[in-house]
Amino acid sequence: MSKNHANAKKKDPAKKGKPGPVPAGSPHQSAPGKKENGGRLIRLSPETYLNRELSWLEFNRRVLAQAEDPRTPLLERLNFLAIFTSNLDEFVMKRVGLLKRHVDIGFPFRRPDRMTVRQQLSAIRERILELIQRQARIFTKSVLPDLAENGILILKYKDLNDDERQKAKDFFRERVFPVLTPLSVDPGHPFPFLSNLSTSLGIILRHPQTDEKVFARVKVPRVLPAFFSFERKKGDSATCFVSLIDLIKAHLDDLFPGMKILNVSPFRITRNAETEPEEEDAEDLRDMIEETLRQRKFERVVRLEYSPDTEPAMLQFLMTELELEEEDLFEMPALLDYTVLRTIAALPEADLKFDPWLPQIPRPLVGEDADIFSLIRKRDILVHHPYESFTASIERFVQAAAVDPHVLAIKITLYRTSADSPFLNNLIKAAEAGKQVVALIELKARFDEERNIHIAQTLEKVGVHVVYGILGLKTHTKTALVVRQEPEGLRCYAHIGTGNYQPETAKVYTDLSLLTCRPDLTRDLVALFHYLTGCSLKQDYQKLLVAPSNMQDRFLDLIHREITHQRAGKPARIIAKMNSLDDQKIIQALYQASGEGVPIDLLVRGLCCLRPGIEGVSENIRVSSIIGRFLEHSRIFHFAAGSDNPLEGEFYIGSADWQSRNLLKRVEVVTPIEDRLARARIWEILRIMREDTRLAWDMHPDGTYVQRRPKPSDPLEAVLGTHQVLMDLTRDRPLSPPPLMKIKGSGKNRKKKG
Repeated sequence: MSKNHANAKKKDPAKKGKPGPVPAGSPHQSAPGKKENGGRLIRLSPETYLNRELSWLEFNRRVLAQAEDPRTPLLERLNFLAIFTSNLDEFVMKRVGLLKRHVDIGFPFRRPDRMTVRQQLSAIRERILELIQRQARIFTKSVLPDLAENGILILKYKDLNDDERQKAKDFFRERVFPVLTPLSVDPGHPFPFLSNLSTSLGIILRHPQTDEKVFARVKVPRVLPAFFSFERKKGDSATCFVSLIDLIKAHLDDLFPGMKILNVSPFRITRNAETEPEEEDAEDLRDMIEETLRQRKFERVVRLEYSPDTEPAMLQFLMTELELEEEDLFEMPALLDYTVLRTIAALPEADLKFDPWLPQIPRPLVGEDADIFSLIRKRDILVHHPYESFTASIERFVQAAAVDPHVLAIKITLYRTSADSPFLNNLIKAAEAGKQVVALIELKARFDEERNIHIAQTLEKVGVHVVYGILGLKTHTKTALVVRQEPEGLRCYAHIGTGNYQPETAKVYTDLSLLTCRPDLTRDLVALFHYLTGCSLKQDYQKLLVAPSNMQDRFLDLIHREITHQRAGKPARIIAKMNSLDDQKIIQALYQASGEGVPIDLLVRGLCCLRPGIEGVSENIRVSSIIGRFLEHSRIFHFAAGSDNPLEGEFYIGSADWQSRNLLKRVEVVTPIEDRLARARIWEILRIMREDTRLAWDMHPDGTYVQRRPKPSDPLEAVLGTHQVLMDLTRDRPLSPPPLMKIKGSGKNRKKKG
């Protein structure tokens, strides 16, 4: 029997702007007689469905644009260069790695966009090469000169004067030299193992007596500072940085005394991280994940990044040893790894950064002595992070449950959290106090598997009931349930959120949290935890939308209901905010709603496979993306439900995007929002984002995006941008509800198309 028993059984897309009309018989039109709910069902094709991978790369292009935008504070531009690189690293590890595995097994992988695996890999490579060229131009032509103007210099070793070189030499000998491990390749020394995302120096040496050439590798250690820094006092004072790579290159004679150094070239490798363990055969999920982690370290190399001065002979040698093809090689025109720039971005130069933001205590929770359970009994509490404090709300909720003598049980899902998270300490405290504590730890959370295994072991040791979820599904929902004994009997309190129980990311990710004790919601949540921890096969939920049980069907029903209202002449409207959109059934339903004249606003931060603005298909759909200082992470869904007044419509928040993986392959929860004040706040968020002319990008039918530009007639709110406006509103928010703004674009007056 497994030690984890929890369910261990088993128009022209190339043109910008508005395309022309859809010709008869085109792929946009449905097959004769193909109807759904009395409406025309759009057959997905390259003209109506964008490639997922290329759409994601367009998202990363928008991230890169923040580094180019002079309105972004200078040191934050360095951060965006680093974010672009870390995003791309993960994309190559996961998505490119997966596509290459599909090539190996001969899987064609034809989506509605009709691109084969090899076609996708070719298009991805072309797009990445274009983006890294742009990244290099931004860094060298824009960011570096602006840094210099502000007294921050990134120098080459050769640019140092004699005194500075001596300081650098001393630093190298005291701090760097003892850590380095030069490895040569010869009959007695095999080619060394290269760890994922490691940067190395490839060196061609020549023996002075035998003239024999030898390859050697020196790893650039991650445990050392990425830069040697010093203050230049003479003349114009400046803070100066020399990269660790450059410092090591300048002192290679110390590592290879007597040898002739012929060529030195930095390079960086990326390994596949998209492993697919056979969960059905696992006797113990934790053992399987631990084995997967061991295997991942040795997965195939899928990318080699190298400097422009690399000799062809060395490049060929690396390709042979790493079993690479030309398509796996990426020449980096400037830096190999821009994530090192975070060191410089951390400089204490307040005038070169975003103004600091201190999350506010949510108004309903002001007063540390107030009993949070009594506050939740008064009314639902909606919290908007990072504008409002995660610590003063969600952490406080779990902490209060841990010490309250009337609390009998705490149940929580942990997809991602930190090893030093206060949530863990509170769960331990609760278990030690004799409370029933259940923690579902998702061991398959990508790149957090090792940490989550450690967290699970820590909790198990103190008596917390730890389960690892359901084989074949990831538990991605962000929910907590507290069962409390009260005079009237047992009462359940719940947190349902859009973000993880991770205090650090809660400072930069925008997320929504609902604290509630509504019986209809908590009953569903009790049943959900029974499903997660036991052998429940429950599929029906009264209020909650739960994936994979009922969520996709419920969303489709809500979309089709708006079509019904539109046909009846009632107000119809769909506004949805999420990270990504690729689910084919949802896209088809949205196209059908658009064809009936339903106005649809999609706020999609990342990838979006739907094409907006196609006449006869999606001309009533607008897709926009907000990119700025905070990472938009909340998922919000609004439906007019036949009313012109938004507060009489329906609002939902939760953990799921409209992606097939969220709707069909993960355990997710989306909850209705029924408190009127909470609805007003959500509508305020949506209104501000829809009117933003500072951070918003509009998607064209061909999948490209154009950033909105402020107009003289725009209100100040729109010009300031979503994040600044919400910070200002949160800081100044009165206790009374926000005014309800007039809604734009009621569906009952929208012309029907198609």
